[in-house]
Amino acid sequence: MQISEVNSPALVKLFLKVPQKIHAQILNSQWIRPLDRDVEMIFNPTQNPCFQFGECTRWVMQDDRGEPVGRIAAFYDHRITRKGNKQPTGGIGFFECVHNYDYARLLFDTAVNWLKTKGMQAADASINFGDRSRWWGVLVRGFELEPTYCSNYNPPYYASLFEQYGFQLYFKQYTYQRFVHEAGLAEKFYEKAQRLLKDKKYKFKHIEIANLPKYAQDFRTIYNASWVKHLGVSEMTEAEAQAQVRRLKPIMDERLIWFAYYDDTPIAFFVMIPELNQIVKRLNGKLDWLGKLKFFYYRKTFKNTKALGLIIGVLPRFQGRGVESAMIAEFSKIAFQSDFPYLELQFNWVGDFLPAMIRVYEALGAKVCKVHHTYRYLFDREAPFERMPILK
Repeated sequence: MQISEVNSPALVKLFLKVPQKIHAQILNSQWIRPLDRDVEMIFNPTQNPCFQFGECTRWVMQDDRGEPVGRIAAFYDHRITRKGNKQPTGGIGFFECVHNYDYARLLFDTAVNWLKTKGMQAADASINFGDRSRWWGVLVRGFELEPTYCSNYNPPYYASLFEQYGFQLYFKQYTYQRFVHEAGLAEKFYEKAQRLLKDKKYKFKHIEIANLPKYAQDFRTIYNASWVKHLGVSEMTEAEAQAQVRRLKPIMDERLIWFAYYDDTPIAFFVMIPELNQIVKRLNGKLDWLGKLKFFYYRKTFKNTKALGLIIGVLPRFQGRGVESAMIAEFSKIAFQSDFPYLELQFNWVGDFLPAMIRVYEALGAKVCKVHHTYRYLFDREAPFERMPILK
């Protein structure tokens, strides 16, 4: 058995190969191979702004025949290591392993020991070295459904590997699902929205791609005021906001990204994108010149019937007023039209510590279709463990 730090093109190729090898052995796996580019950008200091604030490294495990049987990454971001934590907390992610606890233990030991050398005293897993909308959590429910774009999909036994090592549940993440042409929004939902829609100080509109720099700045303003208060979330820099926009621009549908304004000041947003895994699953992870040709061909010829909700944000002083309801009510005027192409909506990453957001999605008529666990491991095994606190 050999564990190697990934520091060469050959080892990068092995790192990317691990999940493909594992899911080939899993009966009825719905796994879709991610684009290699989407994984590799996490580990590229020129593409991932988090490297300005921390470090990241990764390893791949090979058996005695040289075959890849596991992988793992470890990282920390100084902006959030102590935020709301009783101890400096790093992250572990991109974990993949065959069904063998001894192998998993060696991978966990490797990541934990590296984090200890960096002054960390705990680790959250399996998470991303970056924003929470990607590669976050261990799937524990919804294995029969295809994964959404840039989300973790793992065999059912992964949760037991984490828990046997000593990881404990820190919080749950729900993915909600709603079919567009089911019954319309509840009357109570519309009533709450109408109070704001009648007030001329409020404006609700979807984006215009021609004005993306403005929306990137509006997004950053709202995000830093509404999400940064959450534990484990760092303030978004201007570079990160612009990088997010550049990444999403080729796949944006103006009808799916909405902003709310009060006296022309940005106060809320919700961001959805076409569910790209409907195309990505046809590319076998490659976005080279041939992969790009295939991608644009399928974008033009394949009717994507799913949309993925990534994030909602509302300025704190406007929370509880029905701003989310009003945005969604305006969006529904488009969504319920007969020519709207998206038949299914999935809303990613709703933490169980966010009861207000859970109420919004339930009022929308959406139901939980997937559950992920975010685990935490305290290096001091005698230290008291606490779950993520509920945010009122």
